[in-house]
This record gives sequence, C-alpha cells and structure tokens, in this order.
Amino acid sequence: MIRNFGFSTAAELCFGRGEVATLPARVMVLGNRVLVVRGRNAERTAPVITGLEEAGLVLSTFVVEREPDIDLIEKGIEQGRRHRAELVLSIGGGSVIDAGKALAAMIPSPTPLLDHLEVVGKGLPLNIEPLPLVAVPTTSGTGAELTRNAVIDVPEHCRKVSLRDRRLLPRLALVDPALTDSTPYRVTLASGLDAITQVIEPFICKHSNPMTDVLCRDAIPRGLAALRRLMQSEDVSARDELSWVSVCGGMALANAGLGVVHGLAGPIGGISHAPHGAICGVLLPHGLMMNLNRARDPEIVNRINQVVAWISAEFGFRTERALNDFDLWIKDSGLKGLASLGVTRADRLAAAHAAASSSSMKANPVALTEADLIELLEAAV
Repeated sequence: MIRNFGFSTAAELCFGRGEVATLPARVMVLGNRVLVVRGRNAERTAPVITGLEEAGLVLSTFVVEREPDIDLIEKGIEQGRRHRAELVLSIGGGSVIDAGKALAAMIPSPTPLLDHLEVVGKGLPLNIEPLPLVAVPTTSGTGAELTRNAVIDVPEHCRKVSLRDRRLLPRLALVDPALTDSTPYRVTLASGLDAITQVIEPFICKHSNPMTDVLCRDAIPRGLAALRRLMQSEDVSARDELSWVSVCGGMALANAGLGVVHGLAGPIGGISHAPHGAICGVLLPHGLMMNLNRARDPEIVNRINQVVAWISAEFGFRTERALNDFDLWIKDSGLKGLASLGVTRADRLAAAHAAASSSSMKANPVALTEADLIELLEAAV
C-alpha cells in the first residue's frame, strides 16, 4: 500500500488491492453531496456506488458514454449545480476522470468552459477554487488520476484540447487494481499500451529528470511483462503490475512531459474520434523508430536503445528487429493500424499539421518536421 507519495501529483494517493473499501469514509471527509461521474458499464461501478449510498452520502450520478466534449461537460455542470454538489467523484477510465476534472472546475465557475481551454479558447486560468475531486480508475492506462489537465473534445474545431490548472490534481486518487480485473481483452491491450507509452515517453523526452527516471526505469519492463501476460490469460498479479505502471506514468508525464506519440494522438483523436489508447498503441513502435533515426544526441540515443533492449528482452526479439517485431506483436494482438481505426489519409495529413501546436510535442526529444510526422503516420497505417 502506498500513501501520500507526492511531488506533482494528487494530494493523497492510495494504491492497493482492496483499497476501494475505504472510499466511503474518505469521501465523507470532503463533503456529503456527491456528483458521481461514471462510465457506461454500471455493473463494474455498482458495488462502489452502493457502498457510498449505504454510508449516507447524497449522490447524483452523471454517465459519461464517450470521450468528453463541451456539450457533455455543460450538461454535467447543469446537473452538478442542480444537485448542489460539494465534491465530484469520478470512477471509470480516463474519459470519465477527465470529465470529472472539468466538472469539478466548472460547476463553481462563473465563466464559460471555453474561456479556459487551450488552443481553441482563451486559455485563462481558473478564477475560482474547483470542487474537491476524488478519482478512482477502473482501467490501467491514462494515469489521469494523477495529472493536472482534463482533455476535452471540441468537435467544431476537430481538436482535443486541455483544460489545465494545478488545482485540477485530485484531492484523492484511489487506485485499486481489483477494479480492473477481467477488463475486456481489447480494452486491456489499448489501455495497457497507453500506460506503457506514458512511461516510455517521459523517460526519453527532453524534460526527463532523476525522479521520473526512477519511476520509468522500473515501470517500463514491468509494464511490458504485465501486458504480455494479460494477452495470454487473465492474471491478477499482472493486473496489479499494470495498475502500478499506470500510476507511474501519470506521475512521470505530469513531471516530465510526453512526446510524439501523444503529440499526434490528440489531433488524430479529435479529427477521427478513434480511441486514444488504441492510437497510442499503434503509434508507439513507429514513434520510437522515428526518434531513434533522427536523434543525434548520444544520451537520447542511449535512452531509446535502452527501451529497445527492454522490449527485446521481454518478447525475445532480436535487438536489431525489436521495434518491427513489437509492431507485429501489437498487430497480431488486435491493433491492426491506423486505417483499421478509421483514420483516413486526410485525417493523417491534418493531424500532422495540427500536432506542431500540441503540448506533448514540445517535450519530444528530437525536433521533427511535418514531413517526418507524415512519414511516421504513413508507416503506422
């Protein structure tokens, strides 16, 4: 069990199998009237919500069935205000937690959401303290429970952009790997590759630092091993491992940054509405290959080669073919490429152009041109 592990992370982090049993007591400290934000799978979250009701908390449930966009968030703001919510509890995947962050920020806010969105809005800081947020992930992937931004889809601009403020860090992040048990195979693959990407990119990015290196050097091989095992069969210990890797990724990206995979994944998701984790999984080998081919700094080359060595060792690939073979393993496991996700050539060209202004691209270890990004995307089809 881990408690109060913090640099730029949640005010309190609780990690451990069975920790969800402590949730009602922890929530009651923060307030009584709770806006519960959950995903479409009511069965997975029902026991948790029942426990909150039995503790006497007054709940209003808001269902997030897709990646959050402005329309969805505005409906949640209205519901939260009607409920006179004192705090927000998000229990679900990354989309649910991002929606919860946005709602915690905007329910008490007198200004519209667009005033605070990056790129397509004014990017203004929040002008009032958000409601307390409790984040309980049910997938191992995004690490959203430990980051300070909420990713919002803006369909009219075909972009996904961030609402970003240090105060969006959850008051409590409760990570119980038992909530991820028996996650469907395809979701496990996509979210697991996202989790692995989020410990690889901070390790090789230009803002890596000793603290994030400690997290990533341990988490990368553990994540690869756990995902490989879960692609073979359900494995409780591998679920625990992947949950921990996701936690490490959330802390690492919040304190170092990401890179080209996430720099492209945001625009692709906004344009095509393909699932974020699947996009990251498809792009990961190609992003590593592009950075390795373009890198000239020996330290960057060494770091990418260390990642390649971890992949080679875990899967038994020959080092010189490890990234190609990793790409084939991902395809054989069920993620066939960008075209299979509905990403067209026009989408790819638009995403390459838009990625230049993404926050993730700024931390990539190598400066990549738009032509480089198009080449990367064409290789990932």
